[in-house]
Amino acid sequence: MESALSILEEEMNPARSAPAAPLRDVVIQDEFWGRYTRLVRDKVLPYQWEALNDRVPGAEKSHAVENFRIAAGLSRGEFHGYVFQDSDLAKWLEAVAYRLTTDPDPCLEAVADEVIGIIAQAQQPDGYLNTYYTVAQPGQRWTDERRRHELYCAGHMMEAAVAYFEATGKRALLDVVRRFAEHIETVFGREPGKKHGYPGHQVIELALVKLFHITGEKRYLALAKYFIDERGRQPHFFDSEEHERGEEGHKGYFEGYVYAYTQSHKPVREQDKAVGHAVRAMYLCSGMADVAMETGDSSLADACRTLWHNVTQRQMYVTGGIGAQDYGEDFTFDYDLPNDTLYAETCASIGLVFFAHRMLQMEPKGEYADVMERALYNGVLSGISLDGARFFYVNPLEVWPQACAHRHDHRHVAPERQPWFGCACCPPNLARLIAAIGRYIYSQSETGVWVHLFVGSSLSTTLQGKPLRILQTTTYPREEGSTFTLALEGTADFTLALRIPGWCQQPSLAVNGSPMELEPILKEGYAYVHRLWSSGDRIELGLPMPVERLSAHPEVRADAGRVALQRGPVVYCLEETDHGRNLSGLALPRRSVLVANYESNLLGGTTVIEGEGLRTQDEDWGDHLYSSRESLERTVPLRAVPYALWGNRGPGELLVWVRERR
Repeated sequence: MESALSILEEEMNPARSAPAAPLRDVVIQDEFWGRYTRLVRDKVLPYQWEALNDRVPGAEKSHAVENFRIAAGLSRGEFHGYVFQDSDLAKWLEAVAYRLTTDPDPCLEAVADEVIGIIAQAQQPDGYLNTYYTVAQPGQRWTDERRRHELYCAGHMMEAAVAYFEATGKRALLDVVRRFAEHIETVFGREPGKKHGYPGHQVIELALVKLFHITGEKRYLALAKYFIDERGRQPHFFDSEEHERGEEGHKGYFEGYVYAYTQSHKPVREQDKAVGHAVRAMYLCSGMADVAMETGDSSLADACRTLWHNVTQRQMYVTGGIGAQDYGEDFTFDYDLPNDTLYAETCASIGLVFFAHRMLQMEPKGEYADVMERALYNGVLSGISLDGARFFYVNPLEVWPQACAHRHDHRHVAPERQPWFGCACCPPNLARLIAAIGRYIYSQSETGVWVHLFVGSSLSTTLQGKPLRILQTTTYPREEGSTFTLALEGTADFTLALRIPGWCQQPSLAVNGSPMELEPILKEGYAYVHRLWSSGDRIELGLPMPVERLSAHPEVRADAGRVALQRGPVVYCLEETDHGRNLSGLALPRRSVLVANYESNLLGGTTVIEGEGLRTQDEDWGDHLYSSRESLERTVPLRAVPYALWGNRGPGELLVWVRERR
């Protein structure tokens, strides 16, 4: 039987069109994102380190660091937490690595080095690394991959190791995960005696591709491809696992649903709809895209496109949230997008960003960057408070605190952010994404540079053998545009591709003050400006941002007769803080003029949308629960704030989709 490596070497034909610019080549100097990167640097990483060490009063216990100390023989005690508790520390380390890449800090690096030393001591002689099975279940390794997250934890540690090596050049953690990967190779594969299986929770696939990039070892890419190709084959791996454990028919909570829940109901190339746990689905799609690019596998790339279309055109919220229900934290069916009982986990929006970014590298199309931007500015940032110390796991579009407190189907929805979670995947995931935001702005090839996001920053690189620096200056999304100044030695003939957002109806472009016609140079959502560039050349991109009323597809029943407000990439919401209780009694007349104003003293400085609305008068109803009389309405001021900032002024009601009056 052929090994995964031999099959890979026969098929390999890399096809990555627009690789992302390395993080170390990008410097953020931005009004909007600078606030968040400084927050991660100064508040989030220190706070999360305290949380991981159980030193945050009132927060749920993590025990993640202590689990490693126990596994390393440095402490005595019992394992505490979920089976995937190791991944929280791994993601924190990855965030630290990105911070060290852009902003070196010897003290933080020393803390990371110390905990990496503990992780290395916890590794077993054969390369295995997992504190749950080392401390709590010795002798039970690799017996329940459907539920026990061993490969998931391994994947996150691999991502941390790659990032830390790139940031510092230190090999300690990289050597640990390479030994672990080699151990995993002895367990999983097509060869006789190995398990013909894959993870219940994906992430190792994309992590192994990162390990391949940093080491050049094709065996890691081959293992990633094996996990993707094996998924969904018959006989089903999870059934085989159950048989070996003597547990046939004991799927428990997900009886009859386990295959779709883990995206293993079909081989991945046959899947045409996003199903199951939304985070797992996005991590799988990201790994599929990575393997497709590295191998040139067109059928895998086509499967990515199919799933992308289903997610973004049928199952995505206007905020870039995904996952319509609490049960399974998963997708349900096309156009089922309830606003108050949804799940829309922060990690799912982050996973959507990962998937979009990979699709951009595969084929730079504006639709991918548009979704990436939508998720970043809305569904991702809503997960963290402005002080960096409180977090949302679930990101609803409508909140009635009384329902959250009393209704079983709302119990997963928190009306205010929490200091930590027992299942704390989201906080460190937020930290690592924000710390690495520079890697999502630009892509480059031998012939040009793409600008995906409008973020005040500089890109320093080499193009056609010449040093090139692109300086992007903007106050986006507060103001309408971005300016690019080029610096290079002499002149260079190349293409600069600027994204024209799908939400922008009347963009404008000028080079050195001379307007350019966009239509001839516009392709797949990017304006391709090709010329002989000289140092000091200046490109001005105008992106008008009128307030827009968005309507949902008629099949989205939850939003019938309602509109959502958007300005540029930012989705807005109403809060009880500004309007009092019962936001459902508010309506927005079509005639109402909506105006955007920047308020420097509100929520750290933000743009609000104001206009005239209507409110149903409760007092006219008296003791009547129902009435045939026409409801009386009074004119009231409406004030909408960015959705990502809701809940920072205290708990209360939230509403994104507002009733519209003719």
